[in-house]
Amino acid sequence: MSKIRLSSLKQYKADGEKFVALTSYDASFAQLSDEAGIEVLLVGDSLGNVIQGLDSTVPVTIDQMMYHVTCVASGNKNAMIMADMPYMTYTSETAALENATRLMQAGAHIIKLEGGAWLAPIVQRLTECGIPVCGHIGLLPQSVDKLGGYKVQGTDQPGADTLKRDALALQAAGVDLMVMECIPSTLASAITAELAIPTIGIGAGAGTDAQVMVLHDILGLKTRPTPKFVKNFLAEAGSIETAISAYAGAVRSGDFPTAEHSYK
Repeated sequence: MSKIRLSSLKQYKADGEKFVALTSYDASFAQLSDEAGIEVLLVGDSLGNVIQGLDSTVPVTIDQMMYHVTCVASGNKNAMIMADMPYMTYTSETAALENATRLMQAGAHIIKLEGGAWLAPIVQRLTECGIPVCGHIGLLPQSVDKLGGYKVQGTDQPGADTLKRDALALQAAGVDLMVMECIPSTLASAITAELAIPTIGIGAGAGTDAQVMVLHDILGLKTRPTPKFVKNFLAEAGSIETAISAYAGAVRSGDFPTAEHSYK
């Protein structure tokens, strides 16, 4: 696999080909995932849940994210490294620029922000400075206390309309990719069709341009309650390497996710 860049992912969308993202937190698993052909390694603040054993991503700090980005970069060769901007590190243009710069210098190729249209000025400023940005709409784990728990978003018409407006506003501001989490599959498909940028789903059905999963989930590690959209790929594989490859193959072929792993 040649080095993955934003242009690579946009070409996948243009060609109607799926690509694959998977969380990564250290050099060893980064190397395994890269060798399996995973296009995007997400250094997620989900490390708060699956590495630190916390109830949410809120306590994760920018220094912790930098450490894990550095580890992943050490094991990676070709994949694009995406890094989450942790809780309250992008509430202003100044803070966002400072913290995104730290993650990029640690080895990230693109940073990800959770939120809707209110982020547009911040996204615009980051992109003006040459920092690639991925948006994240739907269920926002950093806002779980405000949302009242891990709930499916956009299930009614006002909620669906808001998510569509948020997606278009973020695209207009300059985001390069869009993660959609825990929204009805029909809504995710509609947004994907309307956006020119590639979309990455998690609990958003099979109609997105790509899928992302938490590494520990596809390996069946019970580090947290198992969401509906999770499939244990290790259960039918003989090794971790085979499980990662099976996940990638299932996404590319359209065999995952199924209706069983999606929301109506």
